Amino acid sequence: MRNLTLASGLALTLAFTTSGAAQEEPIKIGIPVGLSGANSVVAPSVVQSSELAAQEINEAGGILGRQVELVVADDGSGAQGAQRAFDSLVYQDEVDVLISMETSAARNAGLPIVNRSETPYIYTSFYEGRSCSPYMFVNAWVPEQQVTPVVDHFVNELDAQTFYLIGSDYEFGRGMLEFTRQYIEESGGEVLGEEYLPMDASDWTPILSDVRSKAPDAVITSTAGGAPNVTLTKQMRNSGIDVPYGNLAVDEGTAGNMGSDATGIYISQSYLTGIESEENAAFLSAMDEKFGSALETPNDLSVPQYEAIYLYKAAVEQAGTTDKAAVIEALPQVSYKGPRGDIQMNVQHHTPLTMYLGQVEEDGSVSVIQRFEDVDPGEQCPNL
Repeated sequence: MRNLTLASGLALTLAFTTSGAAQEEPIKIGIPVGLSGANSVVAPSVVQSSELAAQEINEAGGILGRQVELVVADDGSGAQGAQRAFDSLVYQDEVDVLISMETSAARNAGLPIVNRSETPYIYTSFYEGRSCSPYMFVNAWVPEQQVTPVVDHFVNELDAQTFYLIGSDYEFGRGMLEFTRQYIEESGGEVLGEEYLPMDASDWTPILSDVRSKAPDAVITSTAGGAPNVTLTKQMRNSGIDVPYGNLAVDEGTAGNMGSDATGIYISQSYLTGIESEENAAFLSAMDEKFGSALETPNDLSVPQYEAIYLYKAAVEQAGTTDKAAVIEALPQVSYKGPRGDIQMNVQHHTPLTMYLGQVEEDGSVSVIQRFEDVDPGEQCPNL
């Protein structure tokens, strides 16, 4: 049975119980996520994957015999909302762990609360890298794992020498494109322009006019996941710009929602629905059975969320307790084999990942161009 209730007007509590379940206090997993704002396009898929993980765990007996309860809080995809969401989840709802896909602005705003409360925090969003805390673990990609396949393909296979970079004006957009610019220049290429708009901006016309005037060989973008991807891509297509286009922030689900505008986009991801493995097939089947026609396309933001809940389960079971300090000690030691393969956050609280370079087809599917095994995240948090 699935019970949904509103908690203090800010958080949505998703309590999953099974018949005959123990009446012991549930384990609370706090999920601050952008139900509104820039991430509202992708947040529903993240909530769905969380619900499936909780249901599967509870039906299998829970964690240490205790049921899992999800408490979802809208962070508004930004700093102010994240401060409220983290504070409410940690100090009012008293969650045992925070597991979330968020914008970098939201993550950075919530981290002081994580550090002060010493709460385990698994960050499940791909991001610009080098955000470090003794209490934070990351199971998604960083630039060292994601950018290089796109640039290498453009330079070596498509003969691109000049690039134009476009991003959202916040930590993720600027951090990703800083790494991209450096790698392009190291590869012998040239960046003709690098421009940004605020996260909530929707008119890219002036920047696209500059792109047309400078006529680069390729365009690479890094915007806030969700709405900015949609508006920028649509306007780029309508502007007549027809060069290789690499999007560092679009997930497979958002690309599908773009329709024909997404055709031809190059993406580099750690998860695609077309991954051929028993674990991915079982995951997709379970998602389809649970959500049916309401299913949001599983993607490189929602799948790490699903796997993170299982990683937390493994850490609690290894520690034999939900004690925060014991779980934090156990998290880098455990692994989980899920839709993306074996995941372990043991490299400076980050994880090696198999990456896929793909291109969006007319029907919204992604054809895989190249696969890269166990790509190391590099130096992220050497002092941990």
